[in-house]
Amino acid sequence: MSYSLGGKGILETIESDLVIIGGGPAGCTCALYSSRANLKTIILDKNPSVGALAITHQIANYPGVSTEMSGDDLLKLMRDQAIEYGTDYRRAQVFGVDVTGEWKVVYTPEGTFKARALVLATGAMGRPASFKGEAEFLGRGVSYCATCDGAFYRDKEVAVVGVNKEAIEEAQVLTKFASTVHWITSNDPKDDDFHAKDLIDQPQVKHWSKTRLLQIDGNDSGVTGIQLKSRSAETEELIPVEGVFVYMAGSKPITDYLGGQIAVKEDGGIVVDDFMATTSEGVWAIGDIRNTPFKQAVVAASDGCIAAMAIDRYLNSRKAIRVDWVHS
Repeated sequence: MSYSLGGKGILETIESDLVIIGGGPAGCTCALYSSRANLKTIILDKNPSVGALAITHQIANYPGVSTEMSGDDLLKLMRDQAIEYGTDYRRAQVFGVDVTGEWKVVYTPEGTFKARALVLATGAMGRPASFKGEAEFLGRGVSYCATCDGAFYRDKEVAVVGVNKEAIEEAQVLTKFASTVHWITSNDPKDDDFHAKDLIDQPQVKHWSKTRLLQIDGNDSGVTGIQLKSRSAETEELIPVEGVFVYMAGSKPITDYLGGQIAVKEDGGIVVDDFMATTSEGVWAIGDIRNTPFKQAVVAASDGCIAAMAIDRYLNSRKAIRVDWVHS
């Protein structure tokens, strides 16, 4: 089947058992397991170099992986392994889906993809850069995950930007490593926010209240400092730091292409059950798109495994999950 789109000529329609939108650790792990289960699997990946794992400059907490490996290298290994077992990996920007029918339809400028099952694995980096220098130094001092990168800043000065729950929790993580944590908030925390008060009481935390981050500075080696402006100060202030952790609006799940067809929680994360199934039959969601409290590659990979085994059961109308005891 084929169709025409915007003068680009005839575009094909490709059918498969499973389409996975997103090629991060969740999507690649899901593809590995589904391909091993002899399900015709397609990954549609917007850009393999821009995801949360891909921009991680050093892996320190993925079991069995050398600490010298970069996130991009680990992701390439995951992708290559899935492809080796038969996954059809394609670079494509998804601009819409239709999940109302028995066949799930995914629309891209390169063609239409139809599958009996659909997996959403587009992650949670939908928030655009808020500050000058944020995008430029992302992965080189700018981070959205203190749990991932905090250990790299042992005995160094870092900044945390944001007053939401995630910012407070991540700043607490950084107090275990950094010599000074500069906590920058545009407003004072609420009086009944005991977690915020506990953070401020930490001896290595310097709270910059009613202060705006103006710019993140750096060089070829990464972040070197930040420029701040307090409401009560007449001039800007330059603070030397080596890491900046930004939590202005949390990590926004990337769901704009869904058109409101999938149920989401108040925080924007997709609602799933214990098997990663969404409220729409035949659709699963895995990884950071669920807006889990622990945004780790190993957690995302676990999601992918669970979803793939559930999908294998679903597509074959099985009553129990088949356990794969053979690892070769």
